[in-house]
Amino acid sequence: MTKLDFDKGSGLIPAIIQDEDSNEVLMLGFMNKEAWDKTQTEGKVWFYSRSKKRLWMKGETTGNTLSMRKIAVDCDQDALLIQVKPNGPVCHNGTKSCFGEEVL
Repeated sequence: MTKLDFDKGSGLIPAIIQDEDSNEVLMLGFMNKEAWDKTQTEGKVWFYSRSKKRLWMKGETTGNTLSMRKIAVDCDQDALLIQVKPNGPVCHNGTKSCFGEEVL
């Protein structure tokens, strides 16, 4: 079992969320140890909200949950790439991805 390094990010690690079929990056969230454990045991992706200071499951109010398919850990054990099957739009704006606006 992989030991994640939550200490580097003051208890949080970034989690990149990627569509399992298209490989499109859908969003970036942060996980604490509790969100990491719940994601593994429940199969739905959980995060820690830095603004609300609480645990939350993506889609808890809309039903647009993220079904976890695969998880990869980076070489420093301080970031995650989670492949998911999205159950509806991922962005709170109603779009498939939170990344849509091109800057360059």
